[in-house]
Amino acid sequence: MSVKITYFVHGTTTDNEHDLATGWAPGELSEIGKQQAKNLGQLVAKQAYDIVFCSDLQRAINSAELAFGDKYEIIRDKRLREVNYGDYTQKEAKVFKNKMNDYVDTPFPNGESYKDVENRIREFCEYLKINYNGKRVAIVAHQAPQLALDVVLRDKTWETAIEEDWRKAKKWRAGWEYEIKD
Repeated sequence: MSVKITYFVHGTTTDNEHDLATGWAPGELSEIGKQQAKNLGQLVAKQAYDIVFCSDLQRAINSAELAFGDKYEIIRDKRLREVNYGDYTQKEAKVFKNKMNDYVDTPFPNGESYKDVENRIREFCEYLKINYNGKRVAIVAHQAPQLALDVVLRDKTWETAIEEDWRKAKKWRAGWEYEIKD
């Protein structure tokens, strides 16, 4: 048995539109982000999930509710949060986004490291394996948890996951597939 995961990113936020790093701040979906989330629900309407999980940060909650709220139970889970950017929260992303590898092992000033996110995602995957084996799970969250899934479930290094991130090439799609195997 296994757990099949479809991973979705939250819609565009007002911070995204201003190139600001939201981190653990709630974040607010922009009008474009709200429409993206609604469209996502329509794009994957023929897909069937047993449950939907989302980060407990507002932008992910709103995206999940707009995309799936009338169809599925949605469980908020803080393990799916974005990396805590600490002092970089609400600062211009260009200040550090080209140096993400610097924060794989070393935490952001007054924040956390990508390895901290990896540990949260490993714990979350174990939880899914125990409680949702044989199920299809949808997740709505952020960049760092998705990269952590690449590390945890696809055996990528952090450096490779960061380098191959779809965001760099702007190759969004309606869901990325992952699997937790026994």
